[in-house]
Amino acid sequence: MDPAIIAGIILLVGIVVLLALAVPIAVAVGFSSFIALAVVIGPEPASFVGAQRLFTGINSFTLLAIPFFILAGELMNTGGIAARLIDAAKVLAGRMPGSLAQTNVVANALFGSVSGAAVASAAAIGTVMGPRQREEGYTRSYSAAVNVASAPAGMLIPPSNTLIVYSLVSSTSIAALFMAGYGPGLLWALACIVVVLLYSRRHPGAGRTQRVPLGVAVRTLLKAVLPLLMIVIVIGGILTGVFTPTESAVIAVLYSFVLGLAYRQISLRQLPGILLNATRTTAIVMLLVGVSTIMAWVMSYSRIPQLISDGLLGVTESPTLILLMILLVLLAVGTFLDPTPAILIFTPIFLPVVVSFGIDPIHFGLIIVFALSLGTITPPVGNVLFVGARVAGLRVEPVIKALVPFFLALAIVLLVVTFVPQLSLWLPGAVGLLE
Repeated sequence: MDPAIIAGIILLVGIVVLLALAVPIAVAVGFSSFIALAVVIGPEPASFVGAQRLFTGINSFTLLAIPFFILAGELMNTGGIAARLIDAAKVLAGRMPGSLAQTNVVANALFGSVSGAAVASAAAIGTVMGPRQREEGYTRSYSAAVNVASAPAGMLIPPSNTLIVYSLVSSTSIAALFMAGYGPGLLWALACIVVVLLYSRRHPGAGRTQRVPLGVAVRTLLKAVLPLLMIVIVIGGILTGVFTPTESAVIAVLYSFVLGLAYRQISLRQLPGILLNATRTTAIVMLLVGVSTIMAWVMSYSRIPQLISDGLLGVTESPTLILLMILLVLLAVGTFLDPTPAILIFTPIFLPVVVSFGIDPIHFGLIIVFALSLGTITPPVGNVLFVGARVAGLRVEPVIKALVPFFLALAIVLLVVTFVPQLSLWLPGAVGLLE
C-alpha cells in the first residue's frame, strides 16, 4: 500500500482512538502525527522534522496576540470590569421582559467584546447573575442555560482568539476578520434575546421588568465607559494602522491592568496567580497550534484534503449542498473538539473547496467559527456548557434540556450567516478591508 495512504490512516485512526480514550487533544494529535510522520520518512528523520515543524508552527508574530489577549481576559475577570459591564447591561435590558435574563445575555456580549473569552465570560457573568435570577423566580437550569447559550458570542465579537487562529491558518487579514465578526456575533446575542422574550411570555411569573431611574442609569453607564473604551482603542488602532493586532493585544493588557489598579480590584500580590492562569491557557493553545502544524504536513502529504474535496464534489456540485454538508461535519466535530484544534484541522481541508465556489475566505472564517462555537455549548466536550453548569451548581443534564430552544435558534442563525454573506462582509467592505 502507498505509504502516504498508510500515514493518513494512522493519523486519522490514531486521533479518533486516543480521543475516545480521553487522551488530551494536543497529545492525541501530536502522537498520531509523529507516528504517521515516522512511517513516511523514518523514526530518526521524523524526530528532527517533527521538532522543526512544531517550532515553525508557533514561530509567528501574529500568534503573539493570543497570549496577550488571554492575559487581558484574566485581568478583566479579576479587575472589576465584569461587574461594571453587568450593571451597564442591566440598564440596557432593564425595560425588556425577563430583564435579568436579558441582562445576562447583554453582559456576556459586552464582556466577550472586551475579553474574547467565552469560558471566562460564562464564569464571571454566571457567578454574579445566577443567584439574582433565582431570587426572581427563574429555575436554576434555565438561568444556567441563558448564561451558557450567550457566552460564546464573545468568540465572534472581536477581539477573538479563534479568529486569530483562523487568520493564521487561512492567511487572511485579522483586521477584516475582526470587523466581519460583529454581524454574526450580534446576531448570536439577538437570537438568545428572542428566546428569552418568548420564554418570558410563556412564564410571566419568572422575571419582571426592572426600570432603572434615569440618574442611576446615567451614572452606571458612565462607569462602564472606560471598560468599553478598550474596544474603541483596540479595534480603532488596528483599522487606522496605528498598531498591529499583536500590538493591540499588548495595549489591551496594559489597559486592563491599569483599570484593575484604578478600581482597586487587582493588587501586586494577585499578579503571580493571574500570570500563571494565563500561562497555562497559552501553553495549551500554543501546543495545539504546534502539533497541528505537524498534522497539516502529514495530511497534505497523504492528500487527505484533496480526497475529501474530490469526495464532496463527487456527491454534488451544488455550492448550497456542499456548504450544508460542511456545516453538518463542523457541528458534529464541534461536539468533541474544541474550536482551536478544529479550526487548525479542518480549515486546510474545507477552505480550498469553498473558495473554488467563489466563497470569500473571510465569510467562511465566520461560518466555521460560528459552527464550532455551537460545539462549546454541546456535550460531550462543550467547555462553556460544563463551566456554566459548574458555576450554577448543577449537573449537565438539566442544563442541556433547557438549552434546546437556544440551540435551535442559534442553528437557524448559523444558516442565515452561511447563506447571507453580506452579514459578515458588509462592515469590512465598508471600511476598505476587503480586496
